[in-house]
Amino acid sequence: MELIKVTHSALETKQMATALGQNIEHGILITLQGDLGAGKTTFAQGLAKGLDIEKTVNSPTFTISKIYQGRLNLIHIDAYRLEGLHQDLGFDEFFDPQWVCVVEWPKYIEDILPKERLDIRIERIDEFSRRFHFACDETLSSVLEAIA
Repeated sequence: MELIKVTHSALETKQMATALGQNIEHGILITLQGDLGAGKTTFAQGLAKGLDIEKTVNSPTFTISKIYQGRLNLIHIDAYRLEGLHQDLGFDEFFDPQWVCVVEWPKYIEDILPKERLDIRIERIDEFSRRFHFACDETLSSVLEAIA
């Protein structure tokens, strides 16, 4: 399934991601692709709100990953600094139905990512507007119903 949505502000992006998070009932892997400043972390913040996470979500660029507790637990991974790293990072335990796992810059760990996932590509249209391309197989398509 594929879906394209456009937002016109960071608030709209967060609201869309919150609606998505509210519709998630079990663990899922979500990848976020987009240039620097495209809105990946803004999206993750809204998703966390939809998962009833109260802590402030920020980019895990320097720590690689952060874990947040809510209605469903969230692990937020930033793989940007992992390019060319060839060792077991232990991420496979987070690609499990008990976690909602968000991976920014997934191309750097593509070889270890499960195929069953929701891929989101974010395009910057202008200073405020973003185009979101959602892609997943039919087994995950129900998650997108909240934003379709």
